[in-house]
Amino acid sequence: MTKKPLVAIIVTCLAGQFSFAQKPIQTTASLSNATVYYGHGAELQHAAKATLPAGSQELVIGNISHSIDDKTIQIACPENVVLLSYRFNLSTETVKPPVDPIAEKMKDSMRLLGKQVFIIANDEAIQTDLLNRTTKLIEANLTNNPEKSINSVELIKLVDYYTQKVQGIKDLLFSLGQKKDILNDSVVAIGVRKRERELLVKTEVKRDGQLILQVMSNAATTANFDITYFTRNAGWLPAYDLRVKTVDNSFKLVYKASVNQSTGLNWKQIKLTLSTGNPNESSTAPILNAWFVDAQIPVVYKQLMEQNMRLSNTIQGYGSKKIKAASDGNFDMKEEEDVTGEGNLVQAYTTLSESQLNTSFEIDLPYDIPSDGKRYSVSIKDEMVKAGYKHYAVPKLDADAFLLAEISDWESLNLMPGEANIIMDNVYLGKSFIDPNTIADTINISLGRDKRVSVRRSLVKEFSKSKTKADFKTDDFTYEVIVKNNKKTAIDMLLKDQFPVSQTKEVEVTVTDNGGADVNDEKGILNWKIRLEPGESRKVRFSYSIKYPKDKKIRNL
Repeated sequence: MTKKPLVAIIVTCLAGQFSFAQKPIQTTASLSNATVYYGHGAELQHAAKATLPAGSQELVIGNISHSIDDKTIQIACPENVVLLSYRFNLSTETVKPPVDPIAEKMKDSMRLLGKQVFIIANDEAIQTDLLNRTTKLIEANLTNNPEKSINSVELIKLVDYYTQKVQGIKDLLFSLGQKKDILNDSVVAIGVRKRERELLVKTEVKRDGQLILQVMSNAATTANFDITYFTRNAGWLPAYDLRVKTVDNSFKLVYKASVNQSTGLNWKQIKLTLSTGNPNESSTAPILNAWFVDAQIPVVYKQLMEQNMRLSNTIQGYGSKKIKAASDGNFDMKEEEDVTGEGNLVQAYTTLSESQLNTSFEIDLPYDIPSDGKRYSVSIKDEMVKAGYKHYAVPKLDADAFLLAEISDWESLNLMPGEANIIMDNVYLGKSFIDPNTIADTINISLGRDKRVSVRRSLVKEFSKSKTKADFKTDDFTYEVIVKNNKKTAIDMLLKDQFPVSQTKEVEVTVTDNGGADVNDEKGILNWKIRLEPGESRKVRFSYSIKYPKDKKIRNL
């Protein structure tokens, strides 16, 4: 057997140690798809590529959301690569704020003003030196000519000349000083404003999610990784446009989604899937446990209870725990930006997928949604819906009549609760709300107030009175409702009113005249279905009486 040289063994050991100390491979994941769930939550799908050497290697994949549920991470790798382990890491980086162009202009202005101040200061130095030289010249002239009389003409002219010269220099120095003060004040003022702007600009701390993988490959290879995970920092809520044309009474329902995300990643050119599922809700079916109750002993019997406790210690109480479930699905529709075009264009790229538990809208279009938490409107599809129209009025609560759209077979529309914009003949009329959480065969959607249908409700005083007999008092009420159709077309109207429902035997409520209405005695509601031709008015009256003990008063519950 051939023995290896000692040097070769040492080199092999050093190479092995070096392989453990080598730097991890860095790569970046690209976001390709986002499945956004109703309310809160999204599943993000990434793709990453890395060139791996043979053996075990640490791989760091960046551009992952900074807010993920690490228990939901799923990583798929090629067959020739073994994923040994992985973990999520959050790295932080201080990002310098971008250069403020206004602050830069302020800095340039301060620099130019500083140069002007320097020029003026230089002029001041020259003029000051000239003033000193002139003063010394006058003194030398007077000292060197003592024989000249103080009143000589030459001396007087000399003094006047130097006096004017000195005065001019001093005036110039004063002017230069004022200019310099003004420039210095401007420099200070600009500096103050510049510092104020700098205080408004904050240093940003960028958080970047990373996946740190320990992988092993039998040979050098280029490996592709597919990564999915769940994050709560995204979500969507449904919204609708209800487009009605009065010419043919057509009704178009436009599906939209209000999408927001703050995952730390700007979604650029990704494909969206909007799911009606909500992973935040518990998937565990509830189980009923025993419901224990106990009688509460009044305070007045406290002393008696204490005496009984001394005699017998047999009283036992049962406790129960209350579990309170809370959910937070609030969204501020105060600012929406439309990131799509018309709904009918998007509809051609939208695929509806239904499972036993939820519905998904897969949109095969690239979307850009920034990570700013704002809401962006995404059109899903539009659908012509068969709708019937009727008017609805409850004059006791509101003096206006409302136009309703009746939609049957609504189960096939995959509706979810959401706000709806009402647009009639391309004119925005206001907002309504669609609530499909009903077991009725038909849902009614309010399209707004119709001012061309007038409704008036009044108390008929001559038939409304009170009377007392024996120990009881009876109050009689009669109301009159007048409805008029001021439109050029006939309308069908559902008119509602009510009478009180007694909750005690002492109070008796009797409908003495229902005015031809369908009466719901359990809820105390009167329903009239009225057909009104153009310009036609209709009057209905109903009466009821309340009988109760005369020493008591009626109280609304």
